[in-house]
Amino acid sequence: MQHESPACLTRRHFITRATLAGSALAIGIPVFAGPVDHSRDWRWLVGNWDVFHRRLKDRLVGSNEWEEFGGKSALWLTLNGLGTIDDNIVELPGGTYRGVTLRAFDPATGKWSIWWIDGRDPTSIDVPVVGGFEGDHGTFLGRDVLKGRPIVMRFRWQDIHSSRPWWEQAFSTDEGATWEVNWRNYFTRTASTPTPLPSLADAPKDFDFLVGRWKVRHRKLKQRFANSGEWETCDGTFVNWPVLGGHANVGDNAMEFPSGTVRGIGFRTFDAASRQWSSWWLDGRNPSVIGSPVRGGFSNGVGTFMGEEMSQGRRVQTRVLWTHTSHSARWEQSGSVDGGVTWETNWVSDYTR
Repeated sequence: MQHESPACLTRRHFITRATLAGSALAIGIPVFAGPVDHSRDWRWLVGNWDVFHRRLKDRLVGSNEWEEFGGKSALWLTLNGLGTIDDNIVELPGGTYRGVTLRAFDPATGKWSIWWIDGRDPTSIDVPVVGGFEGDHGTFLGRDVLKGRPIVMRFRWQDIHSSRPWWEQAFSTDEGATWEVNWRNYFTRTASTPTPLPSLADAPKDFDFLVGRWKVRHRKLKQRFANSGEWETCDGTFVNWPVLGGHANVGDNAMEFPSGTVRGIGFRTFDAASRQWSSWWLDGRNPSVIGSPVRGGFSNGVGTFMGEEMSQGRRVQTRVLWTHTSHSARWEQSGSVDGGVTWETNWVSDYTR
């Protein structure tokens, strides 16, 4: 955690940095059983909202001094309802900032994972808090360190089907025996259909070409780094929209492979300091994990993004290229196992608006 004064600490610093692992039950994450349509879990939050914030100025010091401020939020469903994106304007007394929440449901665990991305630090995504809903409320828990002390964090959604749902954050230093509530948000709906929040004047234009709805033809190499020439193809759909005032954008994907529909979320953020984009992928088949990003930018109309990962014990470099015309776009992914000396193209996606 960055060392800042308590008054400057923001919501990003309270998203957990550690997974809950085996302690989930011990600190009270609900366990869900039986057939439940979790694609409906967040439908009550779809749309645009005015948000009233009430935040404790300092935490875990016995203070009762609060500050109040406004904000706005817009939420969209993704992953056919098993994911969400909400874009936020937070009007802190010290200055307005933007943030995005990404949520995804994992049928294997029966829990939602929730990530927070702070627009002032767009090169990183915090590890999630996890949990779910029971009746009219939801509980999500995680762990962090605040002021050198390990804490348990608790996010609660209350009155979710009322005209004014609200969110609460609390911290515990004694494994959940006692809690200090430090932040509450109260939501008032302004529109039932979500629309992007106002753009920022300094927003980059690099990905403007990608905004909208697309049909996609995917061509994927069946086996990588095996001198294989066998490909599989499928059709798909893609919807992209801006968040963080245009400093980020989200792509919701559906790919109709012969083995079944595969869904995923692409999330791209722009770092003004480095003038680079970071591009993450969340695979709907493994929705508790966000992969390592590729990073890069555009030159002469071509976007080049590079990354690195371990695969089957080998260090693999990844290169992604974006090209486009006024009515089409192409995404091409290649891999290298020899430090970039040679590249094998393994996936090509052609987009038609």
